[in-house]
Amino acid sequence: MRTRIRAGDHSAFGELFDAYARSVYNHAYRLTGQWSAAEEIVSLTFLDAWRLRDRLDADGGSLRPWLLGIATNVTRNSRRAARRHAAALARLPRDEPVRDFADEVAGRLDDAARLDLVRAALTNLRRGEREVLALCVGAGLDYAAAAEALGVPVGTVRSRLSRARKKLAQHMEPVPMHGQMRDDRGTAVGPLREGNR
Repeated sequence: MRTRIRAGDHSAFGELFDAYARSVYNHAYRLTGQWSAAEEIVSLTFLDAWRLRDRLDADGGSLRPWLLGIATNVTRNSRRAARRHAAALARLPRDEPVRDFADEVAGRLDDAARLDLVRAALTNLRRGEREVLALCVGAGLDYAAAAEALGVPVGTVRSRLSRARKKLAQHMEPVPMHGQMRDDRGTAVGPLREGNR
């Protein structure tokens, strides 16, 4: 068999594979502890064996030690390559993780829509109500200080602020949706009626 393998006989090499592939696989698994790595080592071992076939001694017994020696070298080279690869990756500059900004954008859009709603609600207030709201809510003044700033009685400040809050609350209520609503199990389009032809 050695002579046939040295001569490049494909059928002899197939016999070699059938005879020793399992042994090489078990050896590779014992060296690596990983099934997939062992499978790769088997492939590389027989590839190297084919490439190195002319170095095979013509005389000798079993070819198992020769193949297991090749498998050991292949495993060693694979580990060395993996270490080099890991070291090269470690030297690369790390990219900053890209944060997901979808929630932030959605929040900003919601905020912008809410601000538009507030602005529209504020334009519906009377000037006196807007002024009281700006002083009491915006500037944080109490009723007496707001009354002093506007030159009006405290009762006027209270009543204007109360009206402003009610108007804003009404304006800020969600707008009812038109069309099919939740729990509305009716059809969206009614049946067509045929007219006279």
